[in-house]
Amino acid sequence: MKVIAIANFKGGVGKTTTAINLAAGLKTRGKKVLLLDVDPQANLSQSLGVEEDEKAIYSVLHKEAMGEETDLLEVLVKKSGLDLIPASLDLANAELELSSVYGREHILSQLIRSLTGYDFVFIDCPPSMGMLTINALVASDYVLIPLQAEFLPLKGARSFLAHFKRIRKLNKKITLLGFVLTKYDERKKMNRQIKKELETEFTAKNVFATHIRTNIALANAQENGTHIFNHDANANGAFDYADLTDEFLERMNT
Repeated sequence: MKVIAIANFKGGVGKTTTAINLAAGLKTRGKKVLLLDVDPQANLSQSLGVEEDEKAIYSVLHKEAMGEETDLLEVLVKKSGLDLIPASLDLANAELELSSVYGREHILSQLIRSLTGYDFVFIDCPPSMGMLTINALVASDYVLIPLQAEFLPLKGARSFLAHFKRIRKLNKKITLLGFVLTKYDERKKMNRQIKKELETEFTAKNVFATHIRTNIALANAQENGTHIFNHDANANGAFDYADLTDEFLERMNT
């Protein structure tokens, strides 16, 4: 089982969209995937149709902080055929609660370690380096960074990687899986320029060859509480995430 954190300090760059549709793409390839939402904004959960009153990961983390025996699968839900550990707005309380717990950086890692039967676990992280993101990175084998080919998202990626170097002191096994360019339009000069800058600064091998094009069907799929393959399998977004799935599997050597 490989655990992948999907992270960037800039919001709105396609983290949630990538988590959902890459997981769905892997399911079409016969892989068993678990989505784990640790962002208090709960965008991933809401995008898959989770209601606010449904069970969520906060209850598990709260029990863990209180020293009670617990299990992530207590709050597992299935949405659009995907396994999901959802978040809720009260997850913001976990930041404070975990801060006083011994070994607080490893709480999520311990919970994930008890899981069996999954090929991949994707963790959708908050756009900040708080206790929840630190827990996600300490629990992960890889980090995947989606970003738009624009100046501010690139700045957010740089800021994230500066903190990432410190995280590696807590988790020496974690490595950068790569950058995924989202909402990409080859016709735009800025998009091409940022892509080139990214490949130069971080080397081309760290940038996925697959770019996720701007495609309204991706947003419509989330509005309807599902992934792109359910919503419109003939949309550009479906073709792009299918290609990303294949490239992801090549990088993972599976």
